[in-house]
Amino acid sequence: MAKPKLVVFDLDYTLWPFWVDTHVDPPFRKERNGKIVDSAGRTINLYAEVTEVLQTLQRDGIQIAAASRTGEVAGANQLLNLFKLDSYFIQKEIYPGSKVTHFTRINQATRTQFSEMIFFDDEHRNIVDVGKLGE
Repeated sequence: MAKPKLVVFDLDYTLWPFWVDTHVDPPFRKERNGKIVDSAGRTINLYAEVTEVLQTLQRDGIQIAAASRTGEVAGANQLLNLFKLDSYFIQKEIYPGSKVTHFTRINQATRTQFSEMIFFDDEHRNIVDVGKLGE
């Protein structure tokens, strides 16, 4: 089976187990012990496998992008930075709106065909909408 050229990840409930705009309280910070916490002092974690998955994709020469409809754009970007995930993403589309818009912009910026992309998202409606692209 051929590998994709580009893997696109949603953020909320895909890279981390919460909605950044409703379940946690930005701004975020890294404590001296290395833990990342929100403004209420709650510890923020990624899903355990995220860093390893991103490292493996990058090592295998597969490009990575992010597509999130969150309204908490600054918080989402801050978390990507604090978790040191920014360097994995060649393109980030993080703002409210349609995932179709996100993917159209990813397609234009990377010149990667939709058929050469794989998308991971916890919301079925987003997968259905994006799945129609390139038909």
